[in-house]
Amino acid sequence: MASPAKKRKLNPDTKKSAAPATKGIQYYFAKQKSNGKTGSSSRATLETQQNGSQSEKSEEQLTDEELARKLQAEWDAEVQASNQQVHVGQPIPETVVSEAEEVKTAQAAPAPPSPLKPSISSKVVPENSKNTLSLSSVAAVEDQVTASIPLDESPLAFDPSRYIPQLQDSWAAEGGKASYALLTRCFVLVSSTQSRIKIVDTLVNCLRLLIEGDPASLLPAVWLATNAISPPYISMELGLGGSAISKALRQVCGLDNRALKAIYDRLGDPGDVAFEAKKKQSFTLRKPKPLTIKAVFDSLVKIAKTQGQGSGDIKQRIVDRLFQDARGGEESRYIVRTLCQHLRIGAVKTTMLIALSRAFLLSKPPGADFPTRELSELSKLKKEELAEIWARGEELVKASFARHPDYNDLIPVLLEIGISDELPIHCGLNLHIPLRPMLGSITRDLTEMLTKLQGHNFACEYKYDGQRAQVHCDADGKVSIFSRHLELMTDKYPDLVSLVPKIRGGGVQSFIMEGEVVAVDQTTGELKNFQTLANRARKDVAVGSITIDVCLFAFDLMYLNGQPLLDRPFRERRDMLRSLFIEIPHHFTWVKSLDANSQDYEAVLAFFKSALEAKCEGIMVKILDNLPDIPYEADQPAPDQGDIESTTTTTTTSNPQKGKSKSVTTDPQPPPKKSRRKPLLATYEPDKRLDSWLKVKKDYLSSSHSSSTETLDLIPIAAWHGSGRKSQWWSPFLLALRNEDTGSLEAVCKCMSGFTDTFYKSNKAFYDSEVEGRTLAKRPGFVEYYGPEPDVWFNPVEVWEVAFADVTVSPTYTASIGMVVRDKGLSLRFPRFLRKREDKGVEEGSTSGFLAGLYRKQEAGPKGLEERPAEENVELNNAEDDEE
Repeated sequence: MASPAKKRKLNPDTKKSAAPATKGIQYYFAKQKSNGKTGSSSRATLETQQNGSQSEKSEEQLTDEELARKLQAEWDAEVQASNQQVHVGQPIPETVVSEAEEVKTAQAAPAPPSPLKPSISSKVVPENSKNTLSLSSVAAVEDQVTASIPLDESPLAFDPSRYIPQLQDSWAAEGGKASYALLTRCFVLVSSTQSRIKIVDTLVNCLRLLIEGDPASLLPAVWLATNAISPPYISMELGLGGSAISKALRQVCGLDNRALKAIYDRLGDPGDVAFEAKKKQSFTLRKPKPLTIKAVFDSLVKIAKTQGQGSGDIKQRIVDRLFQDARGGEESRYIVRTLCQHLRIGAVKTTMLIALSRAFLLSKPPGADFPTRELSELSKLKKEELAEIWARGEELVKASFARHPDYNDLIPVLLEIGISDELPIHCGLNLHIPLRPMLGSITRDLTEMLTKLQGHNFACEYKYDGQRAQVHCDADGKVSIFSRHLELMTDKYPDLVSLVPKIRGGGVQSFIMEGEVVAVDQTTGELKNFQTLANRARKDVAVGSITIDVCLFAFDLMYLNGQPLLDRPFRERRDMLRSLFIEIPHHFTWVKSLDANSQDYEAVLAFFKSALEAKCEGIMVKILDNLPDIPYEADQPAPDQGDIESTTTTTTTSNPQKGKSKSVTTDPQPPPKKSRRKPLLATYEPDKRLDSWLKVKKDYLSSSHSSSTETLDLIPIAAWHGSGRKSQWWSPFLLALRNEDTGSLEAVCKCMSGFTDTFYKSNKAFYDSEVEGRTLAKRPGFVEYYGPEPDVWFNPVEVWEVAFADVTVSPTYTASIGMVVRDKGLSLRFPRFLRKREDKGVEEGSTSGFLAGLYRKQEAGPKGLEERPAEENVELNNAEDDEE
């Protein structure tokens, strides 16, 4: 390579420039400063200027913004002079095409940061000479067809056939595939309301349009709406960082780092940032190709599957193309939220299953022959009758998904047979596909537990401090192990995989069993805590390198030799488990248990104490037999004042003046309504939390009924700078819990107790690290909090276990707002940090409904709780406690 001195000798005529060789915006638009009209003169002028020719003095003094505006005016004048209007989808003159190509060539040179960057995308390469140049605003190309569809009206009034012809005409240019604009329209309407009825109705109507108009796009739409691209047991992570999304926004929307950061600091939500950035994109060299639902989903799958050398660049190009083709701000907003895996539309799993069941009751794809319900017929039904029809379909879909949690299998079956009694058969229990586990309800103490199970025989089991595991084995000996959240963890426990052939009895060919994996001392059998188990490697574990030994404590058997056992009573399932499998001490055994009934208080109390002494979390209590004739105790409330007044009574009143008395009989009133809750059964109910399984945790030996024995899994969302000795750290912390209906995080309390100096240092280092996005300048849009502004906001990435004294009503905090007291939320008295829950993600934190249930139980007290109607405790019974 020639040195600078040698270059000067070889080029003696080269002029020295006093100014640095920085190219302004005029360099990239040099063509517009020439009066030449032909392509050859344009190239000659451009080449001359690229070789060092200087612009006129007046233009050199123009700022980039002024020059950009001047050039735009020249372009407009040229178009008007030639009487050719350039619109989306209309061919442009060859001169303009050649100019676009020359501008693209010139843009290959690096450009310095400028206050205003041209909004012309340098990433888009014309595919052929007939490509178009769009000079119209991006906001003007938003899809107008879907905007007029009333997706949020009642499904009984919504008629898809009125809109499908127009939609299919607009989809025809894209091969007949449903546009992403339709799904975006659904997201916008769902996000704009907190009404669960409206959310379900909107989803139902959107799904019906897809079922009748483009059934092939239904499955991708369901995945996108549920913010996933695969079931949990198939690992497909996008692997995108915030930098990839930021880079795409800068490149596509013509923003620099400073402008993008200013928008983010103002809005705080990546989707909202994309919405604002897209509005600033004024022009594009290429007509956006409308996104389809299938194309967006396929792009996400391609991103997840791209690995190896150069995968980062490939993923970046896919993200860039998604932003380039997004029409308008709303599509950009939900593309970003999808890529960030935080859609925030409130369409959780249960909501989607309800919407699917109702959509297929009302609609079917072209050519299908399964029956549907007529809208005119349903409109005439009473509210209770309609609810029964909805509930029947919902139960079938939920039961099928609980046993076979994969939309890839559920949706095709629904498209084929609709809502049918055969649905659970087609989507039933399968080996190597995990079923959703059954969950247990929480009880405050042993007395409450015994009251609920009055008249039932039950088994008490140790609740080990380990990881719940579902073990599948087929006739060929293939073994799969799944976590409570259906994640595949076979590679984490190769020692358990090698153990399976040794524990199978002679008659066992295939099975699905459930148990608790606990870290143990293989010599003494001593149990170790969960933190020890968490230190075990998670991937590619070799048997010879294992340093933390485990034991599988089995407690249930759900499948044996090709036959599901879910409908068998627990006593039968447990007997089969213990008779057909072989115990290996300290490696594979059964949970320690005690059979008892509600009269055996002393025995149960002694067993509970022994569980705590063995370093267990408490006990699980499970009904052994199906006794449908025994009424559920919690469903029989004691009569209150209203009940007394409504019964038939005879009273005697006397008149002291006349010395007479008379009897007055009140009219008989109908008895109180019976509860809709079913009797407790001993069957295995996937994905349900029932009182046939109860858990009693911690030390409940005191007679107090305060919430001091409860803990919550809360999410740190913000903090303040400490004072005094803590001035170099953060304290207190603002904690939140999940609203599982809206997807938002609701602030519940500040916490400054239970922390050590070591924790403060590590916490400061964790959030001050170079990892992008752990701290935020503004409150994220999905966080609900209206108190004093914290000094720093955290990106929610971890869960803390917190103890407290009581639950109190709060006008400041938004947790469980409106669930107990109108316009007021709930907070915690004396919250105290216990530990980080490294085994849980943010989506597994405690919920608003659970906290509201704790408050009701606290206010009920030991006596009132037994007398309270079951409907008043439905929030607690259905709340998600993650300590399973």
